[in-house]
Amino acid sequence: MNVKEQENEKKTAADEEGARDLIKELGLLATGTDFESDIQYINIIGSIEGHNVLPADNKTTKYEHLIPQLIAVEENPKLKGLLVILNTVGGDVEAGLALAEMISTLSKPTVSLVLGGGHSIGIPLAAATDYSFIAGTATMTLHPIRTTGLVITSETTFDYMRKTQERVIDFIAEHSKAQKERITELMNCSDNISNDVGTILFGREAVEAGIIDEVGGVSQAISELRRRIKES
Repeated sequence: MNVKEQENEKKTAADEEGARDLIKELGLLATGTDFESDIQYINIIGSIEGHNVLPADNKTTKYEHLIPQLIAVEENPKLKGLLVILNTVGGDVEAGLALAEMISTLSKPTVSLVLGGGHSIGIPLAAATDYSFIAGTATMTLHPIRTTGLVITSETTFDYMRKTQERVIDFIAEHSKAQKERITELMNCSDNISNDVGTILFGREAVEAGIIDEVGGVSQAISELRRRIKES
């Protein structure tokens, strides 16, 4: 094997390792190797990690990893649209809202698909796209804002939590067909979850509530995104 062949072999090995790292860390396919697409695919899975680092045994989506990917959708002329795949238990409210705001303000077509679950702050993320799908077996849980750690029992603290909850409700109402009053009612329901406050919505129920547009899967989500890309 000559020097050039050795260099090519090393480059191929490095590319394969880089692709494995992308899939492992971000769930992203490495474009330019064995897979090319004009659609950006982003996974939001496990817990959405924000300002605080979660334990190592938690499956997390780090919002600082997704920000450059979303910027790339807007800036890269080769990318024509965005498909967001969600299977999340929720997580950091501010990080989730930050990502949702970024998705909702992209100028290119966007579609989301909820598989398994899109709970808590995952609901605004699913609603943030131009069109949304949910698998028939998937669920979404609406519940009031929670906090952990030291809580100062003052009116100021409770007022801030109320305002934060209003931010979430307003975002969902603005980016879906669900009415604000209905979202609030589902969020504060006390007879749907045995040991908690809130509501669990199964696939079609999420559509009937107006939070998600349609029950469907991967092929439907990609077809809808392709249609919107063609129209744009």
